[in-house]
This record gives sequence, structure tokens and C-alpha cells, in this order.
Amino acid sequence: MYSGRKRIRVIIILLIVVAAALSGGMYYVKQKYTVTTVYVEGNVHYTEDEIKEIVMSGPFGDNSLYLSMKYKNRGIEGVPFVDVMDVSILTPDTVKITVYEKAVIGYIRYLDTYMYFDKDGYVVESSSVKTVGIPQITGLLFDHVIVGEPLPVDNPEVFESILNVTKLLNKYEMTSDKIYFQDSGEVTIYFGNVRVALGNDAGHLEDKLMLLPEFLPQLEGKSGTLQMENYDEDSGKYTFMPE
Repeated sequence: MYSGRKRIRVIIILLIVVAAALSGGMYYVKQKYTVTTVYVEGNVHYTEDEIKEIVMSGPFGDNSLYLSMKYKNRGIEGVPFVDVMDVSILTPDTVKITVYEKAVIGYIRYLDTYMYFDKDGYVVESSSVKTVGIPQITGLLFDHVIVGEPLPVDNPEVFESILNVTKLLNKYEMTSDKIYFQDSGEVTIYFGNVRVALGNDAGHLEDKLMLLPEFLPQLEGKSGTLQMENYDEDSGKYTFMPE
């Protein structure tokens, strides 16, 4: 009988010690790994504060160990334009959130919805909100749109043309409202009320676009078409036809 009571007391003492150790360990982890500084990189569509709110919400959302395990190269659902978020610990109280966004090059309007697609024409996101900095692509012909599938256009090579134009716009730090692609290959870029007709000469596309940062400020406040269909290597001058 005595031996049995002694065994119970020992077990209780051990349980108390284990509970105390676990409690002390949890307290140590909570205190030492509570996040006070956060760095965010790779974000374009969302602000740093929005990314922090997404990543650090819920229980233990301010614990660096928990966050690093939860978001270690993990795909994330329910956040438009974001593919993966990775959280790395720089110091126990400092983390870095790296955002890997979906590669969106443009959007089309379909049934009053903005349908965003990537460089291969795959629709990666649908939204009721228009994202600043992504151009609307017009002139494409299709009869249906399904998220996760490519836009059913007759000439899939048009997506390479769209990619080339958007890459050059980014290279020369220009933001377009809309880009129109005709079946003939002709491209027209819209900057507010100014249309830039580039023609279908893909070989001289960059030669023309590199001049726009110089031309566009001169056309501010005007409406009309800058006719750049024909490349003029000698003079680099083009006609603006006001409306």
C-alpha cells in the first residue's frame, strides 16, 4: 500500500515538473521569438502592411518560429496574385517575408470581371477589382474564359507579343492604360487620351518605345494619335494627329 502511494506521489511530482518545464519553455519561446521587426520583399500588388496582416494573423501570428514553419515555401490560397510566401528568421525577433507573386502581364474584361493572365495566356486570377499597373489587353477574340486555363484565342503567339510589349514598357518605366492588338499584328498603346500606333514591325518595336519617355511629356493634356507605324532611323520624328 505504502509503495503504491509513493509511486503515485512520484508520478504527480514528475507531471508537475514536466508541466513546469513545458510552461517555462513555452514562455521562453514566446518571449524570445516574439516578432518586433518585419521586412517584406517581392510585393507589388500589396503594401507591406497588407502582407504583414495576411501572414501574421491568427494565434501565434507574432511568433517567428511558428511563422517560419507555417510559411516555409508554402503555396497560399485566397490571396489573389500571390503564389508563395516564405518567412525566414533573421534573428529571434526579426523575420523577412518574401512574396512570390504570380507573373501577370495583362487583363481582359469578361462579364464585368477583370481576368488576369500570365505570359502563356493562362488565366491566373479573376477579380472585381482593377489592379493599378497592369494594362488592359483588347483586340483578343474568345468565347469563354476559365480560371486556370489559357485564353482560347485563335493565335496563341499573340501572348509572346504581349509579353514583349509589357517588358519593354517596364524597361523604360512607362505605365499603359490599355494595349490593343489587331489580328494583323498591329499594336496600339494607350496612355490616357494619347494613342501610340506602333504598326506591326516587331523588329523595331524597342527602337520606337525607347523614344516614348521623351515624347509623352510633350503630349501631356492632349488627345490624339502618335503615328509610329513606320520606323524612321534617320530623324526619329513621328506625326501626332490631334483629335
